[in-house]
Amino acid sequence: MGGPLPLGDPAPADGRFPAGLLVDPAVPFSAYLHVPFCRVRCGYCDFNTYTATELRGARQDQYADTLIREIELARDVLDQVGGVRPMDTVFFGGGTPTLLPAGDLARMLQAATDAFGIRDGAEVTVEANPDTVTPQVVQTLLEAGVTRMSIGMQSAVPHVLAALDRTHDPENVTTAVRFAREAGLDVSVDLIYGAPGESLADWERSLDAALALEPDHISAYALIIEDGTKLARQIRRGEVPAPDDDLQADMYELADRRLADAGFDWYEVSNWARAGGHESRHNLAYWRGSDWWGFGPGAHSHVAGLRWWNVKHPAAYAQRLSLGESPAAGRERPDEQARTLERVLLRSRLADGLDIEDIAETHRERVAELISDGLVDAASALRDRRVRLTLRGRLLADAVVRALTE
Repeated sequence: MGGPLPLGDPAPADGRFPAGLLVDPAVPFSAYLHVPFCRVRCGYCDFNTYTATELRGARQDQYADTLIREIELARDVLDQVGGVRPMDTVFFGGGTPTLLPAGDLARMLQAATDAFGIRDGAEVTVEANPDTVTPQVVQTLLEAGVTRMSIGMQSAVPHVLAALDRTHDPENVTTAVRFAREAGLDVSVDLIYGAPGESLADWERSLDAALALEPDHISAYALIIEDGTKLARQIRRGEVPAPDDDLQADMYELADRRLADAGFDWYEVSNWARAGGHESRHNLAYWRGSDWWGFGPGAHSHVAGLRWWNVKHPAAYAQRLSLGESPAAGRERPDEQARTLERVLLRSRLADGLDIEDIAETHRERVAELISDGLVDAASALRDRRVRLTLRGRLLADAVVRALTE
């Protein structure tokens, strides 16, 4: 069910923005629609998700109508400050969005389109568990306006999937990709590396399987042990080993080499795409600091420098909206120091890099040290005045951020 929400300031029941908040209509606007339901909880997962036994009063069959109420509230709030703009990207995340009937996802997308509008050529992504993807589901989503499907593969090796508590049938990854491809959708597959007991050969097998699917996009994330998860407890009790940093570095280098050889370019530390505009434009909106409204329990939002987050449990979320109240639990307006930290943290991870002017003046001289350490590309810094990570820098991205902010 995820970690605790930030503290922040109380959010008003009507959801209205603070007086004087100025929304720039030229800033792109995105929508994130959170579907917090899962059949089982994966041992590594720290997302705000709930199995059927954890819903305690919330109902999946009423969820679409509940979320649509938040969309209507958002339209009213944004309209008051001149902030209604067509959506550039939409992302259904979870949880497992495809646990809901595809028709419910279509209704939610239509409600958002009716409220805000949607730009021609907008990217609309649905995350999917491969076991839930059928030709009928894909066709319904396609007709609703979905353009992209992100399929949770994680691994092609059974014992690695078991270590992650993933229950999907690996064979269904192939069929899910085929169904999405045949419908004309862009396809992304997600991988995780560094699971307990996973060898470099296991990881290479998963990479080979992912590349054989010929997707447009691949995300590969190092396993991170989050406090409060089942996997964290297993490691603490000594039942399974903790991830090996050196092995994970070897896995990353192998992935980068194999993906590059297959025609994929890295555009963010953990993301690779084929040429021709197959990057996740929605995730780029986050990394570049655009505006977005996150709908659903526990979802976070950002508009014009204001950040807020919703109550976490689906029952509490539904109750607030049934009373005509905002589901926001708290909000904040980060100061300049916090915004600088965030810019460095997010934009330094991108292949196009971070403008040196976005670094606090007191820390800009540290770029030279990072170049000497082989973490930042010298030509980019000197010629373009941008911090672009080398391969070694990507492996030590957190150290780069610390050097530029602390």
